[in-house]
Amino acid sequence: MSSSYVPLTPAVAGFDEQGRLYSPAYGDVYHSPSGALGQAEHVFLRGNGLPERWRGRDAFTVCETGFGLGLNFLALWRAWRDDPQRAHRLHVVSLEAHPFGREDLAALLARHAPEALAPLAAQLAAQWPPLLPGLHRLEFEGGAVTLTLGFGDAQALAPRLSARVDAYFLDGFAPERNPRMWEAPLLKDLARLAAPDATVATWACTGELRRALQEAGFAVRRAPGYGGKRHMTAG
Repeated sequence: MSSSYVPLTPAVAGFDEQGRLYSPAYGDVYHSPSGALGQAEHVFLRGNGLPERWRGRDAFTVCETGFGLGLNFLALWRAWRDDPQRAHRLHVVSLEAHPFGREDLAALLARHAPEALAPLAAQLAAQWPPLLPGLHRLEFEGGAVTLTLGFGDAQALAPRLSARVDAYFLDGFAPERNPRMWEAPLLKDLARLAAPDATVATWACTGELRRALQEAGFAVRRAPGYGGKRHMTAG
């Protein structure tokens, strides 16, 4: 076995006093208190001009940092299914340092996934890979929707990725709680994969983050936030 092998530390779920899914390791919640589906649709889909931008396309690729329970992926998949003008193929690449084990993921999705996403959540849980570092490819919709899960440190995985990314979902825990997910070298590694006219969206909105994104090559701006949060970042 290579000496560079670093075993994964699986996610451990906790709950805060309001019953929201919480990461004790990062001291942060997994999604907005106003609802994961609304957050995914407002911040990540509309923040990236979806579903309009994939219409008439052969393929559309999304890169996400921070998979968590996969609710952004499930919301994106549902939007793709519901759009008669969708791209023929949807590719999603998502990096997660601390994935849930399959049984935990299935139980948490059964409890937390919005009803509209429940059938897709069951398909995701059924295909969930073993917790081994590296890239895992899952296929749905007869191969029309692919999910490449990168389990491990994003800084190590990003340079290995080969993709032409149309939209970025930056969804690691808050910059002050998980600064490594927002560092300039990682953002530059991700930006290297950008297709022309690629877009980016994140609920995070600090001046420092906007400067790091600008240094990586994105033209970003503040946009109206979601669920009691005044601002988000899009570009």
